[in-house]
Amino acid sequence: MALEVGMILEGKVSGVTKFGAFVDLPDSKTGMVHISEVAPTFISEISDYVKVGQTVSVKILAVDNGKIKLSMKQALPKEQQKRAKPSNKKSERPKREPYKPAPPVTSPGNFEWQSSRKSAPSTFEDMMSRFKQTSEDKMSDLKRGESRGYSRRGNGNGRR
Repeated sequence: MALEVGMILEGKVSGVTKFGAFVDLPDSKTGMVHISEVAPTFISEISDYVKVGQTVSVKILAVDNGKIKLSMKQALPKEQQKRAKPSNKKSERPKREPYKPAPPVTSPGNFEWQSSRKSAPSTFEDMMSRFKQTSEDKMSDLKRGESRGYSRRGNGNGRR
């Protein structure tokens, strides 16, 4: 007997794994039922639905390269193939509220986002002279540090 896609056959479960069940078919052929094709509801443990040695009805979904893909849920009558609602209240997903955009961001109260630089120089010349002064202060600090034996690079005497 040649196996064709769409045929519904009886087979015996020969092995159960976490991803599916292997079913022995006529003519010494073996096919696999993926866990998603065992029942019309979600299955977390396949061993709750099939056992080794159990006779099951399967539908052939595909035959390619010697591999036979089977389905138990598609072999069921049409009215039983429809996805049943879970009877367990814990497994139902909570209803989601419709999307509501966040309110626009505003500054919190009278908080100042920048430090109080209200008295900062406003002309380019003032800013340039302030930069030069800061730069000279930093350079003198560096020179003082180097004269004491501290430098950026190690000088071999263990001091930095």
